[in-house]
Amino acid sequence: MDPTATEIQELRDSFQRKLDEEGSSIPGGIHPADLARVKNTDDWLRRFLLHNDGDQKESLSMLWDTCKWRKTFGTNDLNEQNVRLDFLEDGSMFAHSQDIDGKTLFILKCKKHIKGQRDLEELKRCMVYWFERLERQDKGDMITLFFDMSETGLSNMDMDYTKYLISLFKLYYPFFLNYILIFEMPWILNTAFKIIKSWLPEKAVKKINFVNKGNLKNFVEPKYALASWGGQDNFEFTFTPEDRNGKVERKVHFADSQADSSPTAESGQGSGLKVKITPSDFINFTSENGELSGSLSLLNGDDKIISYKIKTTSPEKYRVRPCFGVLNPGASVAVTVMVQSAFQMSALSRDKFLIMGMQVDSPDMSTQELTDLWKQRGHAATEINRLRCSTSGSPGEISSRNGSIVGSTPGSSGDKLALMCNNITKLVQANAQLEVELKRSRLLQYFLVVAVGMCALGIVYIIGLVRDFSAEEKSCPAPHFADA
Repeated sequence: MDPTATEIQELRDSFQRKLDEEGSSIPGGIHPADLARVKNTDDWLRRFLLHNDGDQKESLSMLWDTCKWRKTFGTNDLNEQNVRLDFLEDGSMFAHSQDIDGKTLFILKCKKHIKGQRDLEELKRCMVYWFERLERQDKGDMITLFFDMSETGLSNMDMDYTKYLISLFKLYYPFFLNYILIFEMPWILNTAFKIIKSWLPEKAVKKINFVNKGNLKNFVEPKYALASWGGQDNFEFTFTPEDRNGKVERKVHFADSQADSSPTAESGQGSGLKVKITPSDFINFTSENGELSGSLSLLNGDDKIISYKIKTTSPEKYRVRPCFGVLNPGASVAVTVMVQSAFQMSALSRDKFLIMGMQVDSPDMSTQELTDLWKQRGHAATEINRLRCSTSGSPGEISSRNGSIVGSTPGSSGDKLALMCNNITKLVQANAQLEVELKRSRLLQYFLVVAVGMCALGIVYIIGLVRDFSAEEKSCPAPHFADA
């Protein structure tokens, strides 16, 4: 039953009272964007009441915990610049098409995920990024979770990852789940899914549906189903950044100039912004504990408040933190640049970084305010400096193993990591071989059963013939010869 306006207002008032009483105990408080949602919109509060069957106490508890978690996790600040872009681009999770009720499908290509090969915390950030993006896209409408489990095995089953995904629906995204569709799940994973079902509330268990190419049409119309599911949609995944301001951010390109080859002690002199960048010509990357990273510092030598932003020609390769911010006169900031593990070091020398700046009126700007500012005024920002990439040591001293850049010193942690990755690879291969052998064994058993059945039928048929022959023989009278 849909909550009334009075019930929604009651939840809002209860939240405000709790905020007045306990708000000071929350580190950093509640995010302003979430406070605004509570105070000014009914739709979000309605979802909490629907999720908890109108129970005011349970709805308030969930709303309070959700707001605290969103502040701690930083959900309002997630974007393509601060999550693992390579995880978004590999096609293991994406939104596309719709179910029979018109709800967006959030698709998990399970065969693209192998337990332990990717950082779980970064995967969680990517998952929440997609949930937030879908909430904005569909204005809080429900989504359908689609597990594409074709061609998967035990190595693709990650219970921790799945448990976290379920917890998002249970704890922080109320009334957000329409169906759970599980497509072509191998029988070998039945036990694992029995465990997963135990984590779900009863209402969610009822939403689980096991589908295949034959019955998928009951939940997804053929014109909306991918060709790999037996449908008519020939969609091929390519990640597209979210359009949050009428414009999609695309890959950065900038031409060479004298600034690339003639470093100065202080950059931005010709631009009117006095910002000292150290180093001023190259970002030097070094390998430590299997991670390739570099750093630089920015010092505001101007008498103006300056906002800076760092761009790169290859945003899919790097994590830049912080990638933008505000500097008071005389203030400085240290910036760390991490290379994503999937990329080879040999390609870094072709990449460049661009530091942009603009004057702002206030140093007390939130992350969202800065993001909006650069979207609106970024085209008018001033170029401060450009930096190339370099790596320390000869190419033989640092090598790439199994998709990760690690040191090659004998006995180093890099060698141990490479050995561990090699062992994992062997284990996955052995598991795949075991699955093949198991399939062959099942096929052989099937043929044996058929052969035995046919032999049994043949024996029964022969016995029947013998019995018929014997009966005919007994029924025939013996020949009688008269005396001569």
